[in-house]
Amino acid sequence: MADLLVLTPSEDGSAGVLPALGLLSHRIRVLPPEPSAMLDAMDADVIVVDGRHDLAEARNNCRLVQVTGISVPLLLVLREGGMSIVNADWGADDVVLTDASPPEVEARIRLLVSRASREDPLDKAAEFTSGDLNVDVGGYTARLKGVPLDLTYKEFELLKYLMQHPGRVYTRDQLLQEVWGFDYYGGTRTVDVHVRRLRAKLGPEHEHLIGTVRNVGYRFDPPQPKPPAPDVESKETAR
Repeated sequence: MADLLVLTPSEDGSAGVLPALGLLSHRIRVLPPEPSAMLDAMDADVIVVDGRHDLAEARNNCRLVQVTGISVPLLLVLREGGMSIVNADWGADDVVLTDASPPEVEARIRLLVSRASREDPLDKAAEFTSGDLNVDVGGYTARLKGVPLDLTYKEFELLKYLMQHPGRVYTRDQLLQEVWGFDYYGGTRTVDVHVRRLRAKLGPEHEHLIGTVRNVGYRFDPPQPKPPAPDVESKETAR
């Protein structure tokens, strides 16, 4: 028997979100997807996120769990149409259709709990390092040559996302969708402004890490390894 926390904005209850739960013997709490609910999430074995009706809200709720650093596995409930949109960047550990059978739901919950019990919690606090730049996802900090960078939330998210996909070019529209979310109605100018601020904070020596592809978008350009210094002694011997 597992402790489940169902995050849903509706009043359907857990059986409305995932009917199979009404036929299983798990302990279930139902809360609206708000930051205060994260206090209860820490004691859960699995977090179930309701994504049946509003995909933009479901994605933001998945990210809410990520931002708070909670390592509880996340099960996202969708209707069939949502399967074509969800991807790994949402942060869900597994996805299930709302009309899934009790044996399928039970198996997914069992596997999520089993995998979580074998994982080292430190593995959740991922770090990305590229040359002098280090991004600590768990600590929500970025350091350049060991010195913390004073980044806003969105600047950090943008830098993290680009670093996670080095060399891959993203259009401004893609970055708006991935970093700002489906419910953001600002223009692509927002991306340009944040890139300019990021480069300014990285400084002249490292601003090139955020590369521009003309008429396309932006990418993270990892620093190239320096060629080995010439062996002066060998050259002298050869003479």
